[in-house]
Amino acid sequence: MHTDNLYSPDVNLMRDIKNIDLNLLKALDALLDERSVTRAAERLSLTQPAMSGMLTRLRESFNDPLFVRSQRGVVPTQRALELAAPVKQVLAEIAVLLTPAEFDPLTAKTTLSIAATDYALQAVAVPFVLELKKRAPNIRVALLPIENESLHAQLERGDIQLVLLSPANSPPDLHARRLFDEEYVCVMRDQHPAAKAPLTLDEFCNLEHALFSYNGGCFSGATDEALAKIGRERQVMLSVKSFLVMTNIVRASDLISVVPKRLVEHLDGLVMQETPLKVEGYALVAAWHERTHKDPAHRWVRDLLFELFITD
Repeated sequence: MHTDNLYSPDVNLMRDIKNIDLNLLKALDALLDERSVTRAAERLSLTQPAMSGMLTRLRESFNDPLFVRSQRGVVPTQRALELAAPVKQVLAEIAVLLTPAEFDPLTAKTTLSIAATDYALQAVAVPFVLELKKRAPNIRVALLPIENESLHAQLERGDIQLVLLSPANSPPDLHARRLFDEEYVCVMRDQHPAAKAPLTLDEFCNLEHALFSYNGGCFSGATDEALAKIGRERQVMLSVKSFLVMTNIVRASDLISVVPKRLVEHLDGLVMQETPLKVEGYALVAAWHERTHKDPAHRWVRDLLFELFITD
């Protein structure tokens, strides 16, 4: 005579399956549906001996025969019948966990945090956000400066989902993809006395320069390294940590500056010239942590970024 259990089947199942792998639960579900070891084996693409072995393990785990032989296959015990519904529920919930969530940019409501250098915020993040708002109007975006000391921890915690920086400054264990290679140009105000003709090397070295300093306070950069190789130097009179401030000062003075081309090619009031000597450029990469690598929303965001900026 069957006695009602003091616990619900769901509670018992959770207690019983602590040490049961997913394949055993799938085997139990198939046996309950098919009521035949042979048909259950075929359904799971297993041999009949393999299915019989799994049934043996199930009986040991649940301390119950679970199925008894009959003329037409096997008949579930009361314990097996109690397990039928919760087993299907558990398998369904696992299937949901393993199924990628669909992402609809038109209806998605989430917050995206992007860390970038001052240059990348203006040259990449601004046009990217403008396009993002057209395609995913309900996504909020936080544009943040890069904090080198805590960058990796921020990505690991999920405080930042995407970072725009140079390959040399990208932590080695992140996913990364190159967006483009940047080149340097020389800029000055459009009414500058030297704006009417390409600069000679002598003119370039004699004019006063403004320099962007990533860390602040530095009066030497890639241009000065290139000049030093040929025994020349320039007059750097202003060091600024903000590209925006620097371009505003150049636009209002006789200072000239060597800057990334993408930063100034669409700015009014400035004349852009090639530098009179080769200044080595740099690459810009987008980097992200493993925790967001397969997330559908973040994959869509990265694909949009790549669509806008990767041309080769």
